[in-house]
Amino acid sequence: MAGVRDFSALAEYKSNVVGLAQVAKALNIPTLITSSNAQWQNGDTLPEIKDLFADQPIYRRTGIINAYEDPSFRRALEDLVATTGRRHLIIAAVTIGTCCAFPTLSMLHDGYRVFPVVDACGAWSHYEAEAAMLRMAHAGAELVTTFALACELQADWKRPTANAMLTPFTQNLSEYGFVLQNFWNNANGHAAPDPFGLVK
Repeated sequence: MAGVRDFSALAEYKSNVVGLAQVAKALNIPTLITSSNAQWQNGDTLPEIKDLFADQPIYRRTGIINAYEDPSFRRALEDLVATTGRRHLIIAAVTIGTCCAFPTLSMLHDGYRVFPVVDACGAWSHYEAEAAMLRMAHAGAELVTTFALACELQADWKRPTANAMLTPFTQNLSEYGFVLQNFWNNANGHAAPDPFGLVK
């Protein structure tokens, strides 16, 4: 993440990444995690993601940039698709122009429906981000953002996953946390209980 230059604050970018992982966990979305050259220059997977998916293997690529071309990751993806019957893939990566765009283009070519989560990806520059988004969209990818995707997947706050989904919305989208806090305050006419730790 240290090389990301298209966010004014790395904390915002990291919050989107962790928020996306929290959404996947809350909705029990089958998840695959991969890293490239973690033992060398690129560094390891975020601790927050490793903690959330402690029971999941990390498919460690030794230099292959396009995860879809890595045999172990490709096999895991194909097994997951065969097991679930799902061909809709949500993807995010540290770098949008390479680690997100390359597998997205490959998976589109093979007939998957691909949803790159663009604000949970970083870029070396705004040019890289804009070029990657245009390239993926022109190829047929459906670009989404973390919390718009979360709302689309949740669809209705009366669904049973609502309580679990409050975690990413209150912890990683602080603006929504403020909305909830304001609602509690107005509904009760006084300071509301703070079950999500929004008040410091």
